[in-house]
Amino acid sequence: MNNLKRRYMAAAPLVIAAEEAESGGLDLLLPETSELIAGIIAFAIIFFFIWRWVVPTLGETLSKRQEAERSKLEAAENTKQEAEQMASDYREQIAGAKDEATRIVEEARQAAETVRSETIARAQQEAEEIMTRARQEADAETARALAEARGTVANLSIDLAEKVVGRSLDRETQLALVDDYLAELETGS
Repeated sequence: MNNLKRRYMAAAPLVIAAEEAESGGLDLLLPETSELIAGIIAFAIIFFFIWRWVVPTLGETLSKRQEAERSKLEAAENTKQEAEQMASDYREQIAGAKDEATRIVEEARQAAETVRSETIARAQQEAEEIMTRARQEADAETARALAEARGTVANLSIDLAEKVVGRSLDRETQLALVDDYLAELETGS
């Protein structure tokens, strides 16, 4: 009997497959009506709970997430604008510093030019004063030397004339004669 039972058990799946093949296999796809109704009711209950509590919570979560992302984007945009403003300010400061440096260099150049021209003018004035003093000293020395030479020539002339004439002439008269003679020599030469 065990053998028979074994054969029956081995043949049972084949018999079931043959019966199902006869019905066209449509029974395999469609569940029983009671199972179908129970599945629809369970689906409706689950759908109601999801619609009632999960969808609003999920919507609220998505809304909060969108708001957080929007605030992050706004913060990033504000930060970007601040960075651009700071970069613009730095560029302006750098340009101002360059202008200031150029102005300082130009002022220094002008001050140096002023000092140079003042120094040159002062040196020229001092040179002219030195030249004037030198001319005056030279003229004075020339006049002194000329006066000394006149005196010497006058004395020599008087001494010579006394020796030639053999007598003493009036000294004042002789000096006047010598001065006239020297004046003739100066105008003649």
